[in-house]
Amino acid sequence: MKTLKVRIDIDAKHEETIITIQAKEWTEELAALVSKLQQPISTGRLMGVEQDRTVLLDPMEIDYVYAEKRRVLAALGSNRVEVRMKLYEVETLLAPHGFMRFSKSVIGNIDRIERFELMFNGNLCVHFKSGNKEYVSRAYVAELKKRLVLGGDKDGD
Repeated sequence: MKTLKVRIDIDAKHEETIITIQAKEWTEELAALVSKLQQPISTGRLMGVEQDRTVLLDPMEIDYVYAEKRRVLAALGSNRVEVRMKLYEVETLLAPHGFMRFSKSVIGNIDRIERFELMFNGNLCVHFKSGNKEYVSRAYVAELKKRLVLGGDKDGD
């Protein structure tokens, strides 16, 4: 996409906020932008429980969230913090922050992926910048590759 020009007109005369996009043609980048604009604004902060204390978890620090033995846990480097929500609720909350489904029991942060390896069974082994690794089941591999190619990483790395 070529450089994007942004014009903002803030004036008390405006009754509501309206966003207008002018483009020569419809592109996947425009579709992604419109989709992002239509998502509700959310801080995406999760509350976790660590040693009987409630802690706030920043999505940018979470590698992945997973379900194990009827509990939902967030992996932040070598630390594991319990999240008292259902996995599908966490997925909805974190979707605008670069998270997507990796498998039936794992939601991963694609912005924290360093590299990945294709396994013999069609799954992917994802290595995070923190050193953590997790597996993406075959059903979600194509979607992950698509998200990474279309710029799932905010830093452009």
